[in-house]
Amino acid sequence: MMKIENLKANIGSKEILKGLNLVLEEGKVHAIMGPNGAGKSTLSKAVTGHYEIEITGGDIVYKNRSLLEMSPEERALEGIFLSFQNPVEIPGVNNAYFLRTALNAKRKHEGKKELNAAEFLRLMKEHLESLGMKSDMISRSLNEGFSGGEKKRNEILQMLVLEPDVIILDEIDSGLDIDALRAVSEGINKMKNGKRSFLVITHYSRILDYIKPDYIHVLKEGKIVKTAGPELVAQLEAEGYESIEDENQ
Repeated sequence: MMKIENLKANIGSKEILKGLNLVLEEGKVHAIMGPNGAGKSTLSKAVTGHYEIEITGGDIVYKNRSLLEMSPEERALEGIFLSFQNPVEIPGVNNAYFLRTALNAKRKHEGKKELNAAEFLRLMKEHLESLGMKSDMISRSLNEGFSGGEKKRNEILQMLVLEPDVIILDEIDSGLDIDALRAVSEGINKMKNGKRSFLVITHYSRILDYIKPDYIHVLKEGKIVKTAGPELVAQLEAEGYESIEDENQ
């Protein structure tokens, strides 16, 4: 689905990613774990084309095309989705209108019929109920006044509606109580179809108990230093990141 090759990236004058290599397999859940400052969020922003990130080397190949040739908007239309660690509040932008506009832009790009207001509201109602979200949330301004858990559920609502091919979740579990974590995890699991690829960035193992990753990748100092199965989580919890040696050296 996606191949990241020797990726180097800066924020300002500081190099954050230092030759990162990663292959996202189709239909698999890949979890990225690592210490603070390792470059996890920088990786997610590099894939989606965030303006803060300057790519200085390497490539990201998605569906046989270089993402570096695409604008952030093109990447989104081609099926790449990022759930932000700290979703921003946008006063004055209606939540439902925002999401319907995004969905219809993607449908138009794919040559599909755009949804009218009634069709969209039926779709929204179904997903709101599955996430345990109050119906009035779609009539409010985007994320304005939302609690941390509501913002994260709203991110998953966007994911369910947009049906992307690559789903990047940047610490989707941070600040969630157990009920919100379960609802968010169920939303993620609903999206598994054997074709979508997931990149789950997390500090904590608890969400991995719900969504069952296929691979764990440890990111340290701007590089993936180890890849293993879910059993690696137990080692990280017991011994910490200092115990992980760079298997690529």
